[in-house]
Amino acid sequence: MTQIKYAFLALFFIGANAFSQEETKPERKPGHTNQNKFKQLYDQFATPNMFRTASGAPGPEYYQQQADYKMNIELDDENARLYGEETITYTNNSKDVLTYLWVQLDQNMRARDSKTPLIESSGMPSLTTPERYASSYLTEGFDGGFRIEKVTLPDGKPLIYMINRTMMRVELPKPMANGDQFSFYIKWWYNINDHVNDGGRSGYEYFPKDDNRNYVIAQFYPRIAVYNDVEGWQNSQFWGRDEFALPFGNFEVNITVPADHILDATGRLMNRDEVFSKTMLERFEKAKKSYDEPVLIVTQKEAEANEKTKSKDKKTWKLYAENVRDFGFATSRKYIWDMMAVNVGGKDIMAVSLYSKEGNPLWEQWSTKAVASTLKTYSRMTFEYPYHKAISVHADRQGMEYPMICWNYGRPDENGKYDDRTKFGMISVIIHEVGHNYFPMIVNSDERQWTWMDEGLNTFLQYVAEQDFGEWYPKALSPGQDAYPSRRGPAKNITFYMGGDQDFIAPIMTKGLNTYQFGNNAYGKPATALNILRETVMGRDLFDYAFKEYSNRWMFKHPTPEDFFRTMEDASAFDLDWFWRGWFYTTDWVDIGIADVKKYYVTSKPTESGKRIAERFGRNAGDMIYFVEEDSDDFNESMKSKTPSEASKPLKDYIQENFSAEERKNIKEPKYFYNVTFNKPGGLVMPIIVEYTYADGSSKRETYPAQIWRLNDKEVSRAVASDKEIVKITVDPDEETADIDTTNNSWPRENKKSEFDRFKSGN
Repeated sequence: MTQIKYAFLALFFIGANAFSQEETKPERKPGHTNQNKFKQLYDQFATPNMFRTASGAPGPEYYQQQADYKMNIELDDENARLYGEETITYTNNSKDVLTYLWVQLDQNMRARDSKTPLIESSGMPSLTTPERYASSYLTEGFDGGFRIEKVTLPDGKPLIYMINRTMMRVELPKPMANGDQFSFYIKWWYNINDHVNDGGRSGYEYFPKDDNRNYVIAQFYPRIAVYNDVEGWQNSQFWGRDEFALPFGNFEVNITVPADHILDATGRLMNRDEVFSKTMLERFEKAKKSYDEPVLIVTQKEAEANEKTKSKDKKTWKLYAENVRDFGFATSRKYIWDMMAVNVGGKDIMAVSLYSKEGNPLWEQWSTKAVASTLKTYSRMTFEYPYHKAISVHADRQGMEYPMICWNYGRPDENGKYDDRTKFGMISVIIHEVGHNYFPMIVNSDERQWTWMDEGLNTFLQYVAEQDFGEWYPKALSPGQDAYPSRRGPAKNITFYMGGDQDFIAPIMTKGLNTYQFGNNAYGKPATALNILRETVMGRDLFDYAFKEYSNRWMFKHPTPEDFFRTMEDASAFDLDWFWRGWFYTTDWVDIGIADVKKYYVTSKPTESGKRIAERFGRNAGDMIYFVEEDSDDFNESMKSKTPSEASKPLKDYIQENFSAEERKNIKEPKYFYNVTFNKPGGLVMPIIVEYTYADGSSKRETYPAQIWRLNDKEVSRAVASDKEIVKITVDPDEETADIDTTNNSWPRENKKSEFDRFKSGN
């Protein structure tokens, strides 16, 4: 009985559409290739192999190279110059024979003969500042770039090398086979840039009031480039935008600075007893047991006294880092230093902040707590943080990341006052930069080629971490705020970009250097795409499982975009090629609307078109149930007052014969029938999220999967049967699909502006 009943209902609710279409002879058109939005991405993806499997996991022949460094670094504070020497030991784990090595010289971007300034179009400005005029026309500019003094074997025998702008090729005395190691020595120095006035991801900020500098130092040493199965040597030039592709290795680094400086860096401090005072050591031990509030290792009073000194003595800080891809450090006599412990997976990690008095009171309130909160969220979403510390350094106009350490902006005014924009801007950039420890410092993607793989994935997780921060630290929220005001992540925040001028938009799958609107392309759009994938398409459980699988598969390895795409599908049983193609390989936008809504009533009186269809299918016209559109000639007002079984004798007879008395008593018969037509002016395929509102004020939501568009990319219909009258239909009621035009999202049509229109008009 149940099977008969459901078969009947299927015909009753949706089968009517099949009998309502007249046969027409199709127009003959030319043939075409497969343009279906749901076709597989075989034409985009590389063929799986022994290095990278079709599941998205590393293959049995996967390899990666290793570069170990032993360095001695000295800071000349008086002249803002850095001197260094390093011995690099390179291990060839590939089966390829190497005849040379490529070394990155990123500081050469700032050399006087650098071509970087020449790749940008420029015009004569209508005005400029005296400082910029002087730097542009009155001086030769900053004298940057590496001065390479020696490239030798460890015994001092010179090696042949060639420098091509930001890359140096070192010729090997003999080819390196699989398993071979090669050590060589480089000695260099360079002038440190003023990153506040001259730009750059590292450098110094000068404080004229106390005649001190705050140094945040990175890209300070010649670094081995990546060699892998995808690119061979990743020796693309550094033009200043695309970041870095680096192999993992172990770092033993000795850094000599003025004796009154405070320093922290990538790696474990190996001579704490030598560089810490007795008081600092006692405070450090206390910080290791404090989980709620940071403990000051160096107080503001001590830092202010310290910045008045100019010691001529030197102090060497010795650090060792294992299995990291890079190294950075920060040093100044101005630093306040605080720490607290955060428990991650049963292991204590030190959350650390370094900041000058100019950052207070904001930094002492929130920096270290933002570090701790970030480690908790990211570890939940990916893997447990593997290092022993994470450091946030205060640096004006900076937001940059390195293993275990990052520098971040956010500064009150001279009176210590700040607004919400400054506060949340600082917390957000700390979350973002600390989060980079996971992507790309551990899940080590190729930033030089695929900016979105670190910035986009990280910005997505930043959004999750921001919402956690607002929940865990409600005191950070301002009155009237019930959640953290995230700038990127919510779908509606990207609509103005996706609906913009197509001449100035590039697909996400574009090298960062060549993209328009870099922030939206590399950060905002991929973060929004992943948020939509998690919340709307897959659901949190499936998404989180797959995302964690990707993170763990490629922890301390070098993934490609395909490894990410394939793993997300492999671990979830979700075919997402349509999603990757639309969001990552095109500049299509989302626009789904309601094209038409028709109301129908049931009758047993044959209509002219119904009789022809019944005859074609060999059915007796008197035995059929007919759906009559309210606006058609076959409609009369009496139909409105009758239930379908009252209006149709065949239906009444069928129910009587096929349902028991008990079933007839409990049957809930739909009285209202609608044909809802959805259209898709935008190119992006997305699920159709619909809210049906009824005359009694109640509502119901239905999500039609994206696959509803698989056979018609422009328009689809749904027959809806309801026991209550529908008075309103809304598509994407919570604006979770990045629909750029919401004016067509409702029936009856509402006179309102979309988020995109409001943005364009400035309202």
